[in-house]
Amino acid sequence: MRVLITGGAGFLGSHLCDRFLAEGHTVIAMDNLITGNTDNIAHLAGHEQFLFIQHDVTNYIFIEGPLDAILHFASPASPIDYLQLPIQTLKVGALGTHKALGLAKDKGARFLLASTSEVYGDPQVHPQPETYYGHVNPIGPRGVYDEAKRFAEALVMAYHRYHGVDTRIVRIFNTYGPRMRLHDGRVVPNFIGQSVKGEPLTVYGDGSQTRSFQYVDDLIEGIYRLLLSDEVSPVNIGNPREFTILSFAEMVNRMTANPGGIIYKDARTQDDPQVRQPDIRKAKQVLNWEAKITLEEGLEKTIPWFRQELQRLGEL
Repeated sequence: MRVLITGGAGFLGSHLCDRFLAEGHTVIAMDNLITGNTDNIAHLAGHEQFLFIQHDVTNYIFIEGPLDAILHFASPASPIDYLQLPIQTLKVGALGTHKALGLAKDKGARFLLASTSEVYGDPQVHPQPETYYGHVNPIGPRGVYDEAKRFAEALVMAYHRYHGVDTRIVRIFNTYGPRMRLHDGRVVPNFIGQSVKGEPLTVYGDGSQTRSFQYVDDLIEGIYRLLLSDEVSPVNIGNPREFTILSFAEMVNRMTANPGGIIYKDARTQDDPQVRQPDIRKAKQVLNWEAKITLEEGLEKTIPWFRQELQRLGEL
């Protein structure tokens, strides 16, 4: 296949580039580098089946030649981004998705949208199945991301129904691993960064809120299977093993031998989800997929990468 990956210099996009190249496909990565980083794809420089284009997908997208698939992963994706880049977040979810869908329609390409568990908001149903419509505050600070992705899903289905575009939607739950942005404000970079520096881990609230963490390799496998499947409606891809934030902090401290302990601060953001756990029965049934890598195994791969990057940047 000849594949376009928007957001291709980001955390998830760069891992997708690796996977599709490893499978023998030709990959075009597109990114405006507002949150992406060419360091993530530097190892692909000179690869004869890889091309990088720096471009903002909220503008008209031109790709010469045929395309078999478009994976739309361009978007800021952390709480810090929502506060600093609210309009860009909305634009890439709305205008960027519209431009990418128009390209898919023109090329006759299959289209896969990177949606998010954030479409469920602060959920009142637990765990969250794809049939749950969510509990989202559209005017809160997190709403710029939540509603951008909800609109993007609606637009994808409109293009599928009205224009006959072959579409897929993945709802991604908390994912971590090498190439995460070191200071993006999410709990995994925060905790690992503090722990390898020997600092106390900052827990917002009482630490009883929960998250379900999946290692990036599991996610990429699920996305690849979804793209090649016939499933049009959204599919949750996540690890259903649920942790409180406090127990996760204790695990990170233990694995890094961090003597710094834990400090507590007031809850950080409005509408922060209190629980998060994917119902993955559909992924098991339709894709024969489930997460394989435990949190402990994933952290063993991720912590050394964070330590190496922080040393490279002179922060250790």
